[in-house]
Amino acid sequence: MTAPVFVVESVPQGGEYVLDGPEGRHAVSVRRLTAGEVVVLTDGAGSGAEGVVVAAEGKDRLVVKVTGTVVEEEPRPRITVVQALPKGDRGELAVETMTETGVDAVVPWQAARCITQWKGDRGAKSLAKWRATAREAGKQSRRLRFPRVADAMSTRQVGALLAAADFAAVLHEDRDADSGALALAPLPAEGDIVLVVGPEGGVSPQELAVFAEAGAQPYRLGRSVLRTSTAGTAATALLLGRTGRWS
Repeated sequence: MTAPVFVVESVPQGGEYVLDGPEGRHAVSVRRLTAGEVVVLTDGAGSGAEGVVVAAEGKDRLVVKVTGTVVEEEPRPRITVVQALPKGDRGELAVETMTETGVDAVVPWQAARCITQWKGDRGAKSLAKWRATAREAGKQSRRLRFPRVADAMSTRQVGALLAAADFAAVLHEDRDADSGALALAPLPAEGDIVLVVGPEGGVSPQELAVFAEAGAQPYRLGRSVLRTSTAGTAATALLLGRTGRWS
């Protein structure tokens, strides 16, 4: 089994390091790590340190001897999913599975047909949950570079993001609409790929027009219609395979 990952503010370069606070408590009281076990410390931005546990002290202090450092390089191409806001906890589910799969960034999108509305304190709390989910899923999947969860964007802001991408697509579930197969789309070897995942009610004609003006065309994944909380994960997996990032 690969070594468990813990988040630190600054990755140590050598010597002994004391992991304390919430991460130390999780290591000592939840994971019950003991001397001799291997761990990885990361800043979540691509840098990590491998180490061996020297001692577990109390309930929240883990002493680690750093044995080496490692860097997770910037991905090529970079994959961003613009995720329409799902109902309930399906947003966290989408972020969790996309993170485990390998997405590089997630952008919450307040689409016209979203039932969920991020306003005021509720919006701030929901965004914080998405970011915490990305962090925990990044640790669980042993990543050193966690996906960035951006502030929620409007349709116009998403359009600007699509216009700057090297490949932009809208995952469209309307079978009567003209769309291409994402599995056959020409993809760049470098740069940014941005995918838009619409809400359960679909992407509105007005939104499609904004995205088309930005250079994003509608694409489909297959014959079945996926829920908004799973489409981004399926599309990310497809692109990771096609671009060689899963090779």
